[in-house]
Amino acid sequence: MINLIDTLLKEIQEVQVKTAQEVEQLRVRLLGKKGEVTKLFEEFRNVPAESKKEFGRRLNELKNAATAKIEELRQNLEDSAGASECSFDMTMPGDTFELGSRHPISITREEIISIFKKLGYSLAEGPEIEDDHHVFEALNFPPEHPARDMQDTFFISNGVNPILLRTHTSSVQVRTMETQKPPIRVICPGRVFRNEAISARAHCIFHQVEGLYIDKGVSFADLKQSILLFVKEMFGPDTKIRMRPSYFPFTEPSTEVDISCNICGGKGCNICKGTGWLEIMGAGMVDPNVLSACGIDPNEYTGFAFGMGVERIAMLKWQVKDLRLYFENDVRFLKEFETSI
Repeated sequence: MINLIDTLLKEIQEVQVKTAQEVEQLRVRLLGKKGEVTKLFEEFRNVPAESKKEFGRRLNELKNAATAKIEELRQNLEDSAGASECSFDMTMPGDTFELGSRHPISITREEIISIFKKLGYSLAEGPEIEDDHHVFEALNFPPEHPARDMQDTFFISNGVNPILLRTHTSSVQVRTMETQKPPIRVICPGRVFRNEAISARAHCIFHQVEGLYIDKGVSFADLKQSILLFVKEMFGPDTKIRMRPSYFPFTEPSTEVDISCNICGGKGCNICKGTGWLEIMGAGMVDPNVLSACGIDPNEYTGFAFGMGVERIAMLKWQVKDLRLYFENDVRFLKEFETSI
């Protein structure tokens, strides 16, 4: 019987299977109710007393070896099955991933910022949810001033100092003047909100870039030269500017800035409506009342400010006639700007 145990141990060590069915057949043959190992346990009662200890030890070794081998074979089959399901040919070419592109508004915004950084402007940003003081009052908009009607505002709360969605990034200029001492030279990009009907020429959400320069002896000539350098960099060296008198509560004097049409070269076309000029921004010298409200002495310092719509600049740069296209996320439209990065 010891020889039979040794024979079975050797067989167990050398056994090979290919399927789970063969593993189960091996388990039944060895450990089933009528299995060979089970029969040896039944014969244990007939073993002489002096041989029971050795026979019992060897029999337990046989049972443990059979159990471990069956479990090992079963696990190997499961591992190989899992490996075959997840296996792939490393020599096959990989899947291609379609790359996205930056949004035309982002491209235009970064180009504007880059140009003014060359002129010595630093970047300043502020909250989109603002209070009445920073959006209106500090910018020379008294509570009952009719100029407040120029911008339809989204108010969030009422009170002494109402909370609202900013209608322009001039609020960032106010915060900058309140926290920094002149000289100040900043560019303020950001998203703004106005309660307007959405059309090809207007939207309730759009983007602005505003600039502010305050120092001793700053003049209107400095403003004109800064704008001229910007438009030549943005639209080409042959671009000309035209400045028309206008009105803004926070600047005096104020001006609207036009550039020569970059489509027809100033001769007149459907883009410029035959005038040869395209409006791009508003600007002016910072009103002394604004300087005083922000803690800057208007008798010692002067400054200029300007502001432009990023969508407007992008429309002129790429001749996009419908403002809504920038917000619809149409991949066909956005792909046209991949080469502009």
